[in-house]
Amino acid sequence: MSERNRRIDPRELKRLSVLQPRKSLTAIATDWAVIAAAIAVSEYTDNILVYVIAIAVIAGRMHALGCMVHEAAHYRIIRDRKLSDWMSDILLAWPVLATVDGYRQNHLAHHQHANTDDDPDWVAKRDLTQFTFPQKLARGIAQLLGYLVAVNSIRDLIHMAKRISTTDRSTPAYKALRLGFYLSAAVVFTILGIWREFVLYWLVPFFTFFCLFLYVRSVAEHFGSMDYGDELTSSRTVYPHAWEKLFFAPHNINYHLEHHLYPGVPYYNLPDLHAILMRNKTYAAKAHITRGYTTGLAAECFAPGAPLLPNQHPASY
Repeated sequence: MSERNRRIDPRELKRLSVLQPRKSLTAIATDWAVIAAAIAVSEYTDNILVYVIAIAVIAGRMHALGCMVHEAAHYRIIRDRKLSDWMSDILLAWPVLATVDGYRQNHLAHHQHANTDDDPDWVAKRDLTQFTFPQKLARGIAQLLGYLVAVNSIRDLIHMAKRISTTDRSTPAYKALRLGFYLSAAVVFTILGIWREFVLYWLVPFFTFFCLFLYVRSVAEHFGSMDYGDELTSSRTVYPHAWEKLFFAPHNINYHLEHHLYPGVPYYNLPDLHAILMRNKTYAAKAHITRGYTTGLAAECFAPGAPLLPNQHPASY
């Protein structure tokens, strides 16, 4: 019996892997409802502070939609895979300029070769300054501010688009349908006269807070004070503070170590999976668990003695 199988009863794992589509569909509907509510409240109050809060909340739900794209990439939303891909493209991926299959090609390769030279995520990020740790707090703050003015967001999006394009296997018909989706949206916005609202409540949060949240989560999953010599210490699970769940850890995405070990378990069962695994003394003692994105993760990534410039030291991989 493998070490993974010894950590959990196969019957428990089978139970936790059963899909409950209603939970996923309810989560998707709720995410969109929160986005609509945030827009309505901001428009009603016409207050700049409320607007800033609204775009942060919207970006948090964009991140939640992205997390559901991740679920779709693992076929963890509904049982009908073809329907799942189309539904997830239209409701989740296309609105945030992604595709389910494009993400799947990259992500499954990451799972198969995590933190090795065959891992496309690892290879793409390991030499970038924003993923080089430890770093000074001042440089980390500057990095986050770069997202809030969209400079780093555009940099990351261009970098990601180039990487995903190398494994793009979409057909001309699929590309035409996707283009039709965006053109249809443009027509609707024009007819309804809501281009202003689209810019304020979709493009602004997308190019600021959304990309910032993605970056923080990406760091949390595999970078900063990690030991890549063991599967229990090469991925990080984070216990988020309550407010952090809204932005950095929607839909239990913080249980990243458990997800890497058992990717067939859907997001709503990850807390139960974690609790079961923690009963194993070896797992509990060795698993890389961090408390808080803004507290524990920051402590693991920033160091007063770190050089100001990243090329002054080798990356701590």
